Amino acid sequence: MDDPYFEVLPRTRRRWESACPGWPREDYATALHAGFGRWPEDLGFEPPEGWARADAVGDVQSTAEADEVTRRTFVSVTAAALTAGPIPSRHVDPALITYVEEQLEGHYRADTMLGPHDLIVTVSAQYELIDRLVRSATGETMHGLLRIGAAYAALVGWLYQDAGDLAAMFWRGGTQEVAMRSRDRQLVAYSLINQAQVRVDLGDGVGVIDLCEAALEEERGLAAKVRVLARCWGAHGAALTGDRTAVDEMLDQAGGLLGRVDDDLPWGNAPRRTPGYLEVQRATCYGRLGLGREAGALWDQVLTEVPEAARRDRGVFLARRAHAAAADDDPDRAVDVAREVVQIAVDTGSLRMRRELDALRRAMRPRQDAAVGRALVKALEPVTERG
Repeated sequence: MDDPYFEVLPRTRRRWESACPGWPREDYATALHAGFGRWPEDLGFEPPEGWARADAVGDVQSTAEADEVTRRTFVSVTAAALTAGPIPSRHVDPALITYVEEQLEGHYRADTMLGPHDLIVTVSAQYELIDRLVRSATGETMHGLLRIGAAYAALVGWLYQDAGDLAAMFWRGGTQEVAMRSRDRQLVAYSLINQAQVRVDLGDGVGVIDLCEAALEEERGLAAKVRVLARCWGAHGAALTGDRTAVDEMLDQAGGLLGRVDDDLPWGNAPRRTPGYLEVQRATCYGRLGLGREAGALWDQVLTEVPEAARRDRGVFLARRAHAAAADDDPDRAVDVAREVVQIAVDTGSLRMRRELDALRRAMRPRQDAAVGRALVKALEPVTERG
């Protein structure tokens, strides 16, 4: 399925083998068909009431046909924000740049409250508008629209990444393309940092470091915000390679630059928008390094500053706090915190949050037969059932 994070939990497999296996989610059904050449209802799963397979009358799709459906789905998702063919010439008022800039900040705020799925269609549709305007605009108006277009593409890429969708790779590449066309050195560096974020999710620490170093070439001309972001994500790369010294050095350097972030650029404002931004990065890096006690103390500090309205961020941070408790040999605390996360994970549909809970589940495996291990399984049931 070309998904490095795809897995079927042992508990799910045991349920499939029971007398009442329920009905698998869509990607599980695809995996089962790939493995057995049969659809779930032919393997003993009970279809939901009123359900009928689209190809129930005909033959089962061949693997090649299934691959083509997957390809068409990917193309339709990514091409939805790109208008094919020539665009009729029209006057483009420079005031439209301000219009789309003002909406961007609202999308950033909504992301922290809603999660990815509710925003992808809205934001990608606005990118489609920007793309059409760019093709008609000229001069500085065109370059201004390209600059804001890169910011929108970066946000769509982030939303797909948070949703665990491979379309994120398309949008990260699109961000870099538009940034290059804008001739804006700040945006080109920012697009490389965006690519580094994808590499973090892939666990490629060396790739993360390379991209962040490339972003910092000719650093003298970069805004303080871009330099902060490059060092913070570079620290995540160092954490993935197990280099705590480099993590602390880069985050300390970022801390020295944070007070100099004073630009009015509409993108990349997480260092100013996220309470305790540097502490969040350090706590996350320490968690990757297995430093449960140090990470836990930082998460306790961060969580006192995160507003309740920022549900997606708060859920991710709580999940990481639970993992830190497990690493610090405090399983009861881990379970208590995990209970807070579950409903947020279900409501927002953030795969990032689910991956954090999966990491917690793996960290608690040595206790799976103890009462606390069973309590965790029970606490995570809503997330497990929803997939």
